[in-house]
Amino acid sequence: MAVVSGGSSADPHTPAALPGLPPPFLGTAVVGSGGLTAAIDAYGDVVDLRVPGPAGRALIDNPTDRQAAGTVPADTGIVPRVSIDGGPAQPLWRADSVTQRYLPGTNVVRTVARFDSVRVAVVYAARGASLACLTSSTDGGRVSIRSREPAAESRLGCNDRMARSTVSAATESERRWLSRARPLSPAAPPWARRMYRRSLLTLRALTDRRTGTVAAGARDGWAYVWPRDAGTAALAFATAGYRSEARRIARFLLGLDLGAAARFHGDGTPVAGREAQGDAAGWVALAARATGLAPLSPARARADVLPSGASWRNRADYQEGAPGDFLANAIATGHPLEPFATSRGLVRKAGNPDSGLDSAAAWAVRPFPRPASFPAVRRTLLRLTRDQTRFGIAPGAAWPGTDPWTAPTAWTAWSLAALGERRQALRLLGDLRRASTPAGALPERLDAHTGVPVSTTPLAWSHAFAILALRQLWP
Repeated sequence: MAVVSGGSSADPHTPAALPGLPPPFLGTAVVGSGGLTAAIDAYGDVVDLRVPGPAGRALIDNPTDRQAAGTVPADTGIVPRVSIDGGPAQPLWRADSVTQRYLPGTNVVRTVARFDSVRVAVVYAARGASLACLTSSTDGGRVSIRSREPAAESRLGCNDRMARSTVSAATESERRWLSRARPLSPAAPPWARRMYRRSLLTLRALTDRRTGTVAAGARDGWAYVWPRDAGTAALAFATAGYRSEARRIARFLLGLDLGAAARFHGDGTPVAGREAQGDAAGWVALAARATGLAPLSPARARADVLPSGASWRNRADYQEGAPGDFLANAIATGHPLEPFATSRGLVRKAGNPDSGLDSAAAWAVRPFPRPASFPAVRRTLLRLTRDQTRFGIAPGAAWPGTDPWTAPTAWTAWSLAALGERRQALRLLGDLRRASTPAGALPERLDAHTGVPVSTTPLAWSHAFAILALRQLWP
């Protein structure tokens, strides 16, 4: 598909956002419990739908490059429209205001729009291979659901007995699952408990309950398995008391050919376009140890991740740019950190003091502890937090742009808490609270000035690190 940037009057244009909200067709909430998985945007539109699980086949054509170019057609996905007093049907992005929340303790999403005096509610829930939708409105409003994509529409049931049953069953099932979680300590404040519960439910939605595949996000380009994201999810599940979920993830990871690619489809086959990265074996071994499974042998790790027989050097890292000799890969694979040490802290590239301090230094405290490096890590992280925004930090000092990223913010909070820097860890978690959508979802990144999500929402990796940071602070 050719994607253009709106240079022709014939090009589609993504509808304009309401003030303070992201544009339509960018997901802000995820619906599901490890089977059929739906992404819902801030206006109650279903903008991504996958079967049989979160890393499965897409039933909605909503490419990331069209989202970035601002050329998403206005009839993409499944779109609720409202007719007021018999007038023309309007999508919810034309409302006066829109709010969105999960039903407490569930992945059931409720979006409410106000058109003058008329209030309209749209509720989505998923169970098995079906998506349910319930709509309601005050007097004068009539809601219709439209889709130009038959494969997606065929999975949807609206306002019938089956839909009501699906919403009820999903609500009960998810609350029952959440009740199994190992609780935070009684000292944890209410906001921490809410973030903990939402993060666990997000991981549940993005983890295939049959295979253990963990999709990074419910969005084109992110509905793949990255070993480090999935390894962190396994560790978070194990820490929260969900041992069977963690073991399924670890078993899936242990079966991957880690040297084949940076990311994988839900069936374990590699995704072309990005070469294997130098931290994968470390995260897979971590997931295996956390769940009591046999880890990769050193020979297997070298063969899988480094097929050329080279060391960890000259591989891409978590920033997924050009290959290099990077701090994150050295930490994850157990290699010495002296080449990264400077008087200011640990820099991203070996032997290059100008490469900037790297927040991945936090990994040398948690989850790959290097006690001898703790003083250098503390210096690194405290210096990086001097530049934190109201919504968190960037991955490193040399990162282009100012947008904060929630995963580095969360992993930095985790390690600072482990180092005894509780006050600073709490400040970072405060940033995460502000970075969360009103429904509690953590975007991959967001605008540093407005706090509006500009990328995948929610991101599994960020929620996994949030769980680990919260459990470190309130075990």
